[in-house]
Amino acid sequence: MTGPIYIGSEIYRHSSYGPKHPLAVPRVSVCTDLCRALGWLPDAAYREAPQADDAALARFHDPAYLAALRRAEATGDPPPEDRARYRLGRDGNAIYPEMYRRPAISAGGVLLGAGLTAAGGIAHVPGGGTHHGRPDRAAGFCFVNDPVLGLLAWRDQGLTRIVYLDTDAHHGDGVEDAFADDPGVLTISLHEADRWPRTGTAHAPGIRNFPLPAETNDSEYGFLLEHAVLPAIRAHRPQAILWQAGADALAEDPLARLALSNTIAMRLARALPALAPRLMVLGGGGYNPWTTGRAWALIWGTLNARPIPARLPAAAEAVLRALRYDRAAGRDPPEHWFTTLCDPPRPGPIRPVFPRLLETCPA
Repeated sequence: MTGPIYIGSEIYRHSSYGPKHPLAVPRVSVCTDLCRALGWLPDAAYREAPQADDAALARFHDPAYLAALRRAEATGDPPPEDRARYRLGRDGNAIYPEMYRRPAISAGGVLLGAGLTAAGGIAHVPGGGTHHGRPDRAAGFCFVNDPVLGLLAWRDQGLTRIVYLDTDAHHGDGVEDAFADDPGVLTISLHEADRWPRTGTAHAPGIRNFPLPAETNDSEYGFLLEHAVLPAIRAHRPQAILWQAGADALAEDPLARLALSNTIAMRLARALPALAPRLMVLGGGGYNPWTTGRAWALIWGTLNARPIPARLPAAAEAVLRALRYDRAAGRDPPEHWFTTLCDPPRPGPIRPVFPRLLETCPA
């Protein structure tokens, strides 16, 4: 690889979990369109995500569950036993037209990224990041756990020291559980405390959890990065890092109550490439189309060492002005959501809970 590779798909442009679902909003397509409008995504850097087949998905998922997903997509109406057994159409796991193809393409993109980085390099896969999926059921809007599949692909290549870093507002429970007994994979999650799935409260061998109080600001988050997260990554001496960069930790997201700016994402995008010869960045949560698309595009620009414009060019601004969003944050969006990529930083005092989080972190 001569530079970072962006892996996307047009399926995200038209596929939606339904008009009333939090994942009704466009996200990956916004990121892709912004990167192209900024001149950051030449054809040579883009790869179309393939659809993973059942054999690839069965590296982690139960074939019976995969068959149920196929049936649900084919009929649009899973039988009651499939709904109950596999949590389809329940707990926010929507029944929608591409409910097998879309997660299979997300997984295919992550697997492609793992293959492209086998000898080193960087892959950005904003369609990935569905970190709650279980081997035999859907969970947390996630039907297939593509981060697990990507990590397993790296393990199958012979890598023995990998870091999984999850900065989504929701704890990466599915990935943590999948690798809880694998000493080669260090899982690190920074997530909002007492937020669904209400896990991720303690450390264990190979597991670092940082449950964050509501309204966590940039200064507090940066304190944890510098004093706990980045040192833990360095100590593991990873051959590869998989970063789930969920954008729901940003202040304007409707499904969380953290108070971060997207400068935190830029900070990590600058730091992580120097810590391992392989880096794959996934999407994940993010339910505000402006803040999510801007954050993921900012990551791509930073990975490519592109200067971030103080004011977006007209073509990029047009991408953002064309978005529609019917939740509260969309009724009066601030002007900088249309005209910039980089948020104003959100510094603040470091509350006593943050030094206490360090005290519980293993050396």
